[in-house]
Amino acid sequence: MAGTLAKWARAGSEIVTVCLTRGEAGSNKSTPTDMTRERLAKIREEEQRAACRVLGISEVVFLGYEDGVLTPSIEMRRDLTRLVRRHRPDAVVTGDPTVRYYGTRYMNHPDHRVAADVALDAIFPSAETRFIFPELLDEGLAPHHVGAVWLFGSERAETFVDVSATLDAKVAALREHRSQMGDWDPGPMIRGWAREQGARRRLRAAESFLRMVLDD
Repeated sequence: MAGTLAKWARAGSEIVTVCLTRGEAGSNKSTPTDMTRERLAKIREEEQRAACRVLGISEVVFLGYEDGVLTPSIEMRRDLTRLVRRHRPDAVVTGDPTVRYYGTRYMNHPDHRVAADVALDAIFPSAETRFIFPELLDEGLAPHHVGAVWLFGSERAETFVDVSATLDAKVAALREHRSQMGDWDPGPMIRGWAREQGARRRLRAAESFLRMVLDD
């Protein structure tokens, strides 16, 4: 989704990204054997901020839940509801929590499924229903209706965004995640995926979404 976010940012949209964890559990062969979870968390946070700067996004929120073992909870839903009410977005982008497998070579990470599932519950019904989490009213956070939800990674995608102008930024942002990428160049894979998605709508490069327009 980074190409779409960069495109929106260039058009003047205000974008806030939210990370439920700090990424402290992820590792690969290039990670030093003496690395600790706390050191890795700090590295991952800075990599995420750097990647967002490449995309033109200035605000990154880390909620600090434990990486690798996310479990849907009322506390997590409250935290996301609080952010929706505070920032009052026109649209929210998250994953499709119903997707377990991508083809025959990749399983969707359980943290990703949980994050998407809780995000959708925060959007509806929690963010727009006054007496769900009434303590948020005490914080001065009035209900907010999100007009649209964009689900990436969905097998039922019907909205395709032309990202040919921001594809380089997408690849550059991904390269900022050096603790995960190591020496691997993700460019050919990312560009290949973008061409495949674009071919479905005669675009040079695209990202696909299941876009839900929510009635107010």
